[in-house]
Amino acid sequence: MASLRAYWRFVVVCWRFLPLVWSYARDRRRFLLFGGRRRVSTERQRRRAERLVDNLLTLGPTFIKLGQLLSTRPDVLPPVYVEELTQLQDRVPPADWDDAREVLEDEVGPVGEAFEDFDTEAISGASLGQVYTATYEGERVAVKVRRPAIEALIEADLRAIQWLLPVLLFFVDDARAFSLRNVANEFSTTLRQEMDYSREATMLAEIRANFVDDPDVVIPEVYEERSGERVLTMRYVPGTKISDTAELERHDIDRHAVAESLERTYLQMIVTDGVFHADPHPGNLAVQDDGTIVFYDFGMSGRVDEEIQDHIVDFYVAVANQDIEAILDTLIDMGTLSPEADRATMAEVMELAIADARGEDVEQYRVQQIVSKVEDTMYEFPLRLPPNLALVLRVATVVEGVCLTLDPDFDFVSVATDYLGEQGYYERGARELITGTGDQLAASARSSLHLAPKLERALDRIDRDDFYVEAAVEDSTGSLDALAKRLVTGLLFGAGAVSTGLLYVAAADTAALVVGVGTLGVGLLCWRSFHRRRGGRAATGLAAGRGER
Repeated sequence: MASLRAYWRFVVVCWRFLPLVWSYARDRRRFLLFGGRRRVSTERQRRRAERLVDNLLTLGPTFIKLGQLLSTRPDVLPPVYVEELTQLQDRVPPADWDDAREVLEDEVGPVGEAFEDFDTEAISGASLGQVYTATYEGERVAVKVRRPAIEALIEADLRAIQWLLPVLLFFVDDARAFSLRNVANEFSTTLRQEMDYSREATMLAEIRANFVDDPDVVIPEVYEERSGERVLTMRYVPGTKISDTAELERHDIDRHAVAESLERTYLQMIVTDGVFHADPHPGNLAVQDDGTIVFYDFGMSGRVDEEIQDHIVDFYVAVANQDIEAILDTLIDMGTLSPEADRATMAEVMELAIADARGEDVEQYRVQQIVSKVEDTMYEFPLRLPPNLALVLRVATVVEGVCLTLDPDFDFVSVATDYLGEQGYYERGARELITGTGDQLAASARSSLHLAPKLERALDRIDRDDFYVEAAVEDSTGSLDALAKRLVTGLLFGAGAVSTGLLYVAAADTAALVVGVGTLGVGLLCWRSFHRRRGGRAATGLAAGRGER
């Protein structure tokens, strides 16, 4: 039965997405198997993105979550799609109380015995669960209950997505295939984690412990005896939705201070603690009357290893110093930027991004210049996101958006710079630089001791005519191979054309037709090779060696 449901979902998903996949494939090759790229206007991309959002909403909870994940992946979709997907709201009507009650009582026992009072009207509904309020041990609590029978639907959808993935990979290049595989694996993992409320309770408790002495942050405590894999009971902490700026103004709350506190909190989670709340959209953040920030819903949460933390610090330090080369080097070290990327173009992109993040005015003509450069490589842009960075990017983008909602003039980079300075990361960087420089000087000194005798041996071989240089051509981009194919097909086409003409003159119509058709096919291959996009230039490397005559 489960397999049958998965097959049916696969058919439904294919039917929904086939027009979009077809359009995407034709954008890359006008006639699917050959032809140049089609230039797609921003307006057409926006219409397609809106259709994609509608399809995701129609397909239900799993695909709403998938859309939210894709909204954080600019390495998979063009910016217009990402912008539209960020508007996906994970809000659906709650399930019937009778069905939800079965799930609740399977986990914690009869409602009347587990709680002193229970309001059966859900205060919020989402694709995976819904939240009720109750009274437990004299305290008002929030009870999160997993949506009934959601497991079977999720598993069927995940299986359908796995079946669909090879079809999608057929239409994309290697770089985007890398990102799509990462998205599929990451999505499967995070969705199952989000359904496990016992994991959420563990992550919530760990993050709460890191901020227990911070007066600017409130994270509700968990009542473990009334929680389980499908139910999570927490202390109810009310507050004003963080994006409700009018209400915050009415309570005379300093919005800039709230924005700064929010960014510092996330910097501590990611850079210092290594465990973080990964779903900071306004529905999961509230502000109390004294300016304290309340965090809800830790279903999406993650960890950052020390290596990534170091790279993030290096990135922010480079941004603070506006050292573009250091920014690009850090992105390459993180695996986010391809080493073969056009550094000049990427440097211009980074300069504009930093200026925008600092709230500086950016000349429109510069933006248009960059866009025109990037447009032609929109589907092959050299940015990619390893799985361990995807959630971090999601947090950074969403938090910045929330901060700008609170304060349109908020300087995200400046606050990050101040935080890193206060935590001593710049001093650590200076110490590491000094240590690294000392190591390099010592290595250079050791190398210089070995250089003289090696140089003398090389000169002796030259004197004895026992030294030669071999040149090897590296053609990783296939440029020389393409040139050879063009020469061969060109020669064949020329010979075929002459042969066809001679056979026609000799009145050998059948032979002339056969040779002519073959010549036409070779001619099409030759024409196609000249209209392919050049992937790069051949590089020549030199290798030195010696041998006996």
